[in-house]
Amino acid sequence: MDEPEQRPPSKTQRKKAMHALQSLGERLVDLSAEQLERMDLPEALHDAVMAAGRIRSREGRRRQLQYIGRLMRDAETEAIAERLALLQGESEAAKAEFHAIERWRARLLADDAALTDWLATHPGSDAQLLRQLIRNARRETMEGKPPRASRALFRLLREARQS
Repeated sequence: MDEPEQRPPSKTQRKKAMHALQSLGERLVDLSAEQLERMDLPEALHDAVMAAGRIRSREGRRRQLQYIGRLMRDAETEAIAERLALLQGESEAAKAEFHAIERWRARLLADDAALTDWLATHPGSDAQLLRQLIRNARRETMEGKPPRASRALFRLLREARQS
């Protein structure tokens, strides 16, 4: 049986692919210069993204984004998208880590025994500081104050999990 002829992509398919590359390029333009350096982009693409960040004219920016989309055709877009997702914290691992820290914080605020579990799994943590932050966060919740201690507790838990 003969295989059907391979047809080139339709105009609609080509336009969808072009718009996807432009939107990826637009996300690159929104990065800071420091983040952009870590992306390890081809030089021409890097220069075009930096130039787009300086353009204030709406039409000029639109044309520059089209140019970036054209340059993206020759770049490894899958690798760029992965690095961008990791950089912006959109990866599944970053989301899972965030939610795990949220669950720990909720457990610590709800149950005193959770502190023992935390210290068993993270022996380098400062128990006294944790107790103080938990006590302050509970008090803030009861008094209806802004969650300053709760945020500090989250930061402390995140630092402990990263080390």
